[in-house]
Amino acid sequence: MDLVWDVVDQGRRAAVDLLHGQQIDHSSSFSPDVPEDLRNWLPDLFDRFPITLPWEKPRPVDPALHNVWILDNTAFRTPAPGDHRPELAELRDINVTKPKMTSVPGQTTREVQPGSGGWEVEFVAAYFIKNSGKALAHATASLIKQLNVDDNDEATKKRISTRLEAFVDSVLPNRTLRISIDNKEEQTLSPSSYSGLSSDLLELHFTPSAPQIQSNAPTLPPPFGLPSTTIFAEEQGWAIISDIDDTIKITQTTSPIGILESTFTVETPQPVPGMPELYAHIQRVLTLAPTNPTSPQQPNPPPFFYLSASPYNLYPFLRHFRTAHYPPGTIILRDASWQNLGGLIASLQQNTQVYKADRMRKIHSWLPHRKFICLGDSTQSDPEAYGELARRYPGWIRAVFIRRVEGIALMDAKVKNAEGRFERAFEGLERGLWHVFTDPGELAERVERLARDENARVGGE
Repeated sequence: MDLVWDVVDQGRRAAVDLLHGQQIDHSSSFSPDVPEDLRNWLPDLFDRFPITLPWEKPRPVDPALHNVWILDNTAFRTPAPGDHRPELAELRDINVTKPKMTSVPGQTTREVQPGSGGWEVEFVAAYFIKNSGKALAHATASLIKQLNVDDNDEATKKRISTRLEAFVDSVLPNRTLRISIDNKEEQTLSPSSYSGLSSDLLELHFTPSAPQIQSNAPTLPPPFGLPSTTIFAEEQGWAIISDIDDTIKITQTTSPIGILESTFTVETPQPVPGMPELYAHIQRVLTLAPTNPTSPQQPNPPPFFYLSASPYNLYPFLRHFRTAHYPPGTIILRDASWQNLGGLIASLQQNTQVYKADRMRKIHSWLPHRKFICLGDSTQSDPEAYGELARRYPGWIRAVFIRRVEGIALMDAKVKNAEGRFERAFEGLERGLWHVFTDPGELAERVERLARDENARVGGE
């Protein structure tokens, strides 16, 4: 019987690859390939991609059958005339079909014109079919065995099963979602891709009621719909880009088994000591930093972007961690078109520099006039990615702080932490731009100095 089901699964996978392989790859351009050595011992997830007939028309999400996460995001000002942003223009070209907008009764909306001071924001949503992961029990049993979980440890086994759901449940292509934005207007997101994601650059047709607003799908209350928080970022000021694993969250591993343990068995992930205090300090100092010498100073909180190579299936897990320890902000995660759990490990190991550099170019298209501080660590390619963007956009990145990580099995610390490695990563940039640290406490004064230097510069204009 197992042989029969294996043949059925293989046939189903072949059908999905034949019908939708190119579309899935196109909609998940940064999803890594899963190496054969990982496929050999990690569970397959053949049910992740349903078979969709090419002639099927987009349909709305069904609250009885589907789950949708609307990811947190950051709104930016519509560029003024003459503020040419080619990369933003490319994003707008992708969003050629404008979502249908309606106002909420009693609210006034307006059309947004370039340079009018309006707001734009990218809404990303992930779509799933509820309880559709036929392989959940098998995948859970496989991980329990691979991680040597004690048979009597029911709590850990349940935790593994719960966190695996987002990896095993089928994604939902070709569906639309109606969202309510700050209870002021509703817009319909474009149909989800073959990889179960939608991305829409939307214009907002109202004045926000607060620095942060909520958006949700009225037909999908929690836990079936995960609402979104939008943070509004003005043109000028400071901003932060931060890695997650081993920069602000303890992972301390690069081995496949270690990654699986830290993802699925750890009850409560722990922050890197000193980093929550540092980020709170950064937020306080930069919120009050001056931005415009001709107008009275108003608090201007720096938006935080948490950029990770982890797959988007971990979004609720990482969002809960961020909420518990760090300032609110946009969490940017990687595409996931693989059909084997080894994709989780491959996401953290393959082409992370290319992926992160691409995501930072998008952030630059939103906020090219902000001054960015970038924080990362030495375990992967954060130095190289930050160095690449600092050379590409001179003056945009004002400081890079790299945490020196040691004591990780299977990581050659002498190579990863070598001074020559950092010099190559930041070649052509001023030496004062980047700093490698061990104790987060040593960065507090550096951030204060950045703010003072900018204060002196702005005051002298």
